[in-house]
Amino acid sequence: MSLNTKQNILILMADQMTPFALRAYGNQVSLTPRIDALAKEGVVFDSAYCASPLCAPARFSMMAGKLPAAIGAYDNAAELPAQTLTFAHYLRAAGYRTILSGKMHFCGPDQLHGFEERLTTDIYPADFGWVPDWEHPDVRPSWYHNMSSVLDAGPCVRTNQLDFDDEVTYTARQKLYDIVRERAAGGDTRPFCMVASLTHPHDPYAIPLQYWDLYGDDQIDMPRVTLTREESDPHSKRLRDVYEADLTPPTDQQIRDARHAYYGALSYVDAQFGAILDTLSATGLADDTIVIVTSDHGEMLGERGLWYKMTCFEGGVRVPLIVHAPKQYRAHRVAASVSHVDLLPTLVEMATGARGSEWPDPIDGRSLVPHLHDDGGHDEAIVEYFAEGAIAPLLMIRRGRYKFIHTPVDPDQLYDLADDPHERVNLAQEPAAAALVDAFRKEIEQRWDVPALHRSVLASQRRRRFHFEATTQGVIRSWDWQPFTDASQRYVRNHIELDTLEAMARYPRVVAR
Repeated sequence: MSLNTKQNILILMADQMTPFALRAYGNQVSLTPRIDALAKEGVVFDSAYCASPLCAPARFSMMAGKLPAAIGAYDNAAELPAQTLTFAHYLRAAGYRTILSGKMHFCGPDQLHGFEERLTTDIYPADFGWVPDWEHPDVRPSWYHNMSSVLDAGPCVRTNQLDFDDEVTYTARQKLYDIVRERAAGGDTRPFCMVASLTHPHDPYAIPLQYWDLYGDDQIDMPRVTLTREESDPHSKRLRDVYEADLTPPTDQQIRDARHAYYGALSYVDAQFGAILDTLSATGLADDTIVIVTSDHGEMLGERGLWYKMTCFEGGVRVPLIVHAPKQYRAHRVAASVSHVDLLPTLVEMATGARGSEWPDPIDGRSLVPHLHDDGGHDEAIVEYFAEGAIAPLLMIRRGRYKFIHTPVDPDQLYDLADDPHERVNLAQEPAAAALVDAFRKEIEQRWDVPALHRSVLASQRRRRFHFEATTQGVIRSWDWQPFTDASQRYVRNHIELDTLEAMARYPRVVAR
């Protein structure tokens, strides 16, 4: 029951959720019936990519419609400048009520970035404490992943992440109840854009028995491609070093347990999404709401001996992307490669009915609306990575059947994903691919000034490390978001007549007899 003429937008976001673990993308193990149902009725993007395989850069790029280098989103301690326009700014300007519940990994004093309301704090710190150091690549950061997430994987009763995601789900549902009651009382009738952003199935791989027991040990599939350190490419070797994969190698059972817990976490995510969707339906908002499902980046889950993300291999950079609006877009699948940076212009077109031909600030993304109507559209995704494991800019171009990966410190990589979806054969040195490799290298030179970009990353790292050291001396003033709840306006209070208050809080409203 919407009083506005524009569609509401609900973005259901997970963290580190690889499409390769979802039934909607061909996996036969995971149990995610609510995501499956959205995919069956929706538009499924089979080749969607994040802009960077790391939490903060991926999220900043998705919000801003810009590649990481354009906004200085180099790593998980990068600040998203407050003047950067996000889809929350654009939608708010178009008359939307913009709401964030959950994780977005904003660093710095601006913790809203266009959102009118933020319902929870973030699970990760907002300061500059997690800055990589390319000038000392052999020094492993103490705050970073090691293999404990894999080695200690298994069932649990409670974790930090469960505390967070249960709060995200609760606050998102409560806000939907508040919205529909306000509308029923003649209050705020603006359409909403709500982002509900969970931290699961991100490691550590631990999940309650309720979800662990959905899967038998013998059902859990193992990695399809296993490589030793010696068989790995140089960037993968550095990643293995940074999280000590070869110092404390997991057993086959530990690998299976980690994947088992990850599948359980997917089922938990599905249940949380389901609870929010049930509330959307119960409040009568579902028919007027576009639902989008995605993740910030992927998860390697032991493929090639790699874990987590931070790589341009498919497991790290591919993301699920499902758009559910069956009254507007018929169910179909999109084969073309697209990017998270395309979400901003897509949301703006959904909200305004027009493509932003003159943006207040230029963007890198292109609208996905032609894809949603199955009427053409672009086929390209660009990825940049500047964080842990890298020692120079790592750049990727995906177009058509090919993926090209370049960093000036390592040999180039070229994969034909149509013939080689598991990226087993690097074609970059093959004589038959010489012309294609040359064309990609020239494109790299045209798109990026790599030496200047390298200098910019180093300068940013030095500046932020010094900033953190200085601001953690003496009294520390935190940037972490503090959700505010005005208790004087909750439940039963004497400034509102009891019958009036109860009538306002009840939905559907009681019709006078």
